[in-house]
Amino acid sequence: MNAVQRFRYERRWTRLHGRPALAIFLWSRAAIWLGAIWALAWFEPKPPPLERVWDSPFLHDLGFGTDVWARWDSAWFIRIAEHGYGSTAGAPAFYPLYPGLVAALGRVLAGHYLLAGLLISLAACLASFALLYRLAEPRLGQDGAGRAVLYLAVFPMSLFLQAVYAESLYLALVLAAFLLAERRRFLPAAACCGLALLTRPSALALLVALAWLARHRLRDLAALGLAPLLFCVYPLVLHLSGRSAFAFLHAEGSWHRHASPAGPFGGIWDGLRAGWAGIRQLASGSAEHVYWPISGAPLHVASVNLEGLGFLLGFAWLTWIAWRRLGTAYGIFAAASLAIPLSVPSSRFPLLSLPRFGLAIFPFFLALALVGARPRAHATIVAVSATFLGIAVVQWALWQWVS
Repeated sequence: MNAVQRFRYERRWTRLHGRPALAIFLWSRAAIWLGAIWALAWFEPKPPPLERVWDSPFLHDLGFGTDVWARWDSAWFIRIAEHGYGSTAGAPAFYPLYPGLVAALGRVLAGHYLLAGLLISLAACLASFALLYRLAEPRLGQDGAGRAVLYLAVFPMSLFLQAVYAESLYLALVLAAFLLAERRRFLPAAACCGLALLTRPSALALLVALAWLARHRLRDLAALGLAPLLFCVYPLVLHLSGRSAFAFLHAEGSWHRHASPAGPFGGIWDGLRAGWAGIRQLASGSAEHVYWPISGAPLHVASVNLEGLGFLLGFAWLTWIAWRRLGTAYGIFAAASLAIPLSVPSSRFPLLSLPRFGLAIFPFFLALALVGARPRAHATIVAVSATFLGIAVVQWALWQWVS
């Protein structure tokens, strides 16, 4: 390497090193992508039970290198992007912003909707890393902000940030809304909140947290009215599609979810019962005697329920740290974001998808960055998260349910 080449190399490395969010985005997404492709090539994929529904023509686009990032719910997003809400019963459970963006970009890309979803997810993922760093740096310093982004990047469910799912878009909008609100720019924060509401129903937690930040000025509180006004676009879209304008209120029933009369405590109680049944199932080692009576391999059911309970306990601990160390608004957002899915538990797996929902609760990663200030704690967090991320990537590639 001559002097000119060395200078150019060092200049590129300095620029990259000076942008931790970009550096972490590049190596983490590349590693996860390569891991998924390797798993798909090395192991034998396990088609889903309803292969005609999930592994549909919607999920085949440019080859396995990109198609590997379309699994399970991706079929719903791409189907809605290409054909609208139509008459499929469960479609209104998938809010319109992400499939709408996929529809727009997919048409620009000559009908490659899967590629469009992948590009949107990656762009939103990069934005999320950058916004989390900017939000964390004033509180945690450069090292702490870098740890927060790193913990998000290696979180076991972070594979969804580059999949054809709405997670990365929702996370980017939530972070943008918080960053704007803390700068007292509540009108654009409300716009981001409204877009988040058009992405996921859990954005109600964001609206509550923003209201807390705006509580001292009536003008700021009034500006937040833009968020529910923007959400009115969704009932209008459903009505124009020939559906009931409020079909989204009942769509979760297709996934065996029900509103608990006890609110989030109902989901917590069911999760504890399912977790205890899982402990008994694994302790017995029996695949014949069933402790949690639903269809599926008993040991697998036990493992899924215990995973959900483990994440719930970890999330509760991180919520407490966030509330105590980062402020009430962060605690409110974290607690309300947990309370919403816990209020509509699944009758099969009470804590279904809770680990994935935690991916978008960004105060968790700020709280982890505080815990990880000690070297041993940092090494433990990275090692445990990366291990379970690797397992999740293999499961995902092989068409096994992840979260």
